[in-house]
Amino acid sequence: MAPVLELRGIIKHFGPVQALRGADFILEEGEIHALLGENGAGKSTLMGIAFGLIRPDAGQILVRGNPQQIRGPLDARQLGIGMVHQHFTSVPALTAADNIGLTAGWSVSPGPLYRRVRDLGEQTGLPIDPAARAEDLPAVLKQRLEVLKALATDARILLLDEPSSVLSPAEAESLLTRIQGFRSRGMSAVLITHRLDEATRVADRVTVLRRGEVVHTGQANAEPPARLAALMIGDPGWAPQRASRSASAGEVRVRAQELAVERSGPSGAPLREATFGARSGEVVGIAAVEGNGQRELLRAVAGLLRPSQGKLEVSAPVSFVPEDRTSEALIGEFTLAENLAMSQGQSGAWVRGPWLDWGAVERRTLELLGEFSVRAPGPKTPAMALSGGNQQRMVLAAALERHPMVLVAENPTRGLDIKATAEIHARLREAANQGVAVLFHSSDLDEVVELADRVLVVRKGRVIELPHGATRQEIGARMLVEVPGAG
Repeated sequence: MAPVLELRGIIKHFGPVQALRGADFILEEGEIHALLGENGAGKSTLMGIAFGLIRPDAGQILVRGNPQQIRGPLDARQLGIGMVHQHFTSVPALTAADNIGLTAGWSVSPGPLYRRVRDLGEQTGLPIDPAARAEDLPAVLKQRLEVLKALATDARILLLDEPSSVLSPAEAESLLTRIQGFRSRGMSAVLITHRLDEATRVADRVTVLRRGEVVHTGQANAEPPARLAALMIGDPGWAPQRASRSASAGEVRVRAQELAVERSGPSGAPLREATFGARSGEVVGIAAVEGNGQRELLRAVAGLLRPSQGKLEVSAPVSFVPEDRTSEALIGEFTLAENLAMSQGQSGAWVRGPWLDWGAVERRTLELLGEFSVRAPGPKTPAMALSGGNQQRMVLAAALERHPMVLVAENPTRGLDIKATAEIHARLREAANQGVAVLFHSSDLDEVVELADRVLVVRKGRVIELPHGATRQEIGARMLVEVPGAG
């Protein structure tokens, strides 16, 4: 029997950057196939070609043994191929139901459409408010919307690009269970993931890409995660370097007393009577299930939301790293130098009265590319040409370029590979060691436990400060269980 999807000798350039170098990939009937690699290895590009989003420079695509010219997503859907994108593709001003209906070709009459979307959510275990506008959804529900859009097309081949990257552990486990259930329905799936435990636990086979070339294909359980990581990075001796922690915290940089903040979207929670602080030299982790008020807390500290009551004192300047880098931190069509200049505003060293010294901007951008190991041809490269990991490195570089007293980060390693994640962790720790007060939230509880000096749990809009050394189990219990008198 022919493979359901086969990519042969795929070559793709983006200007001077060669993203794929003759890559081959085979997906069998009823198989879950994990596609692994560093950020920038070519994984999303390869699947983008299979879905018709990107035209290859050379190579061949076969679906069930038949050569195909896939000129766009409509061609792909007609061949039974659906895709869940890492970066959100929904129309921001439309409702969740409208986005799903337009993708699947359903009638857009509100009553029947809303019922159909609710039924889809119940059947898949991924409920969503049909009437909520896509732009008002937090990242976890935007990702859920992407999954539902793909499932609504009745695809038999699903291409999943980091589908669990912004989900809570319970939600990610539920989604992975659904993906495993595809086998029994005769479906096939490609799972792009940086979580090696997901790949080895869920997939039948794995393929590893490194710098656009396939360097390994085999059974998922045949190689330990450490071996797969070495194949991805190309350095068998690589291990993440942990930055040393500062000896002690210094002066208070963030002080909140009885703070209240109204919710920032239809799925969030208002922050209520929150009292907490953060000092220079420490990393404060925010642990919370999505939609419990952590977004409101972080964005109030960053100055993006105004408190409705209480007192909030934050030392300036403050830098903010949003969870969705593509819509809130970068303008994809602009160059890296242009994005850096915009991020600094009037505080940029290149500001000359009403003018900008673009030569100075480009020189500093080039320096940051080297300092933060950003893979890019140069300062004039459009931000959209970079991989997710390189984009995030650039976002963090711009945030630290402001020399902040306080750094606020939402899911700073979302969708990043193990090497990029380790680099971001080291940068945050280094910033704290230099006296910055760092507040961050991650939907990955293990990341919060590993990186934070102190942990604040936010549940139903109330803040609970945990004692130093609290275990993962203790933090998880506070996230999920009501504590009398907490907050």
